[in-house]
Amino acid sequence: MEITTLQTGPSCLIRLDGEITLTCAEEIKGALLSWLAGNKDLELDLENATEVDLTALQLLFAAAREATQRGQRMIARTSSQVRDVARDAGFGELPGFPTGV
Repeated sequence: MEITTLQTGPSCLIRLDGEITLTCAEEIKGALLSWLAGNKDLELDLENATEVDLTALQLLFAAAREATQRGQRMIARTSSQVRDVARDAGFGELPGFPTGV
C-alpha cells in the first residue's frame, strides 16, 4: 500500500493506493487520526486501491462516524472494486462514500 497525505486550506487529502489490508491498518489509522486532529474535511481517494479488506473498511467507517460527530466531512472517491467490497461487507451506509456503495 502507498499512502499520500496532503493538507491544504480547509481540507485534507488522503490517497490510498494498492492493497489496503490488515498489514497497513496502523498506518491508515495514523493518517486518519492526524486528519481528525486537524479539524479539516477529508477528501479520501481510493480510486487506485486494488484490494480493500474488512479491517480497512472498519477504520474508515469509524473515522467517518467520528468526523460526523465533530462536524467534519469525509468525501470519498473509490474504484468499483472498493464499492463492491464495501457493499458486500455491509458498509453501504459509509458516510461520504459514493452513492451505490
